[in-house]
Amino acid sequence: MKITLLVIGKTDDAYLIEGLDKYLKRLKHYIKFELQVLPDLKKTKNLTEQEQKIKEAALFFKFIQPQDDIILLDDKGSELSSTRFADLLNKKMIANVGHLIFLVGGPYGFDASIYQRANQKLSLSKLTFSHQMVRLFFVEQVYRAFTILKGEPYHHE
Repeated sequence: MKITLLVIGKTDDAYLIEGLDKYLKRLKHYIKFELQVLPDLKKTKNLTEQEQKIKEAALFFKFIQPQDDIILLDDKGSELSSTRFADLLNKKMIANVGHLIFLVGGPYGFDASIYQRANQKLSLSKLTFSHQMVRLFFVEQVYRAFTILKGEPYHHE
């Protein structure tokens, strides 16, 4: 299985880039993982929220294939503990999912077409985080999930 975190816009802050690099390197030992960064939308000042979500959806759909399993990182999604998230990834591997894609939406969330295409929604927290921080938190949780599945001492309960 390959896992992709699909996001719009680059990460700007050096400390977040450093953290992402750290966990992306660690993940190479467990699974094929890619952070795919789509370009920011241009000239959004004159767009309504809905128009912006539609344009972002078009960017996402250029990357998504019909057979891909899509999970939205969405504040209305299910909240899982780290061990339950590890179980979710394990079930996806057992089900022989070829490509699991996690999407982080833009500032206004996802267009209805993305919600319709998604296989499920997952929330990282009831708290609100910047889209750039979510990237680091999510990649760390994927790493944590694989250490849980391998019985390694990174995670403590």
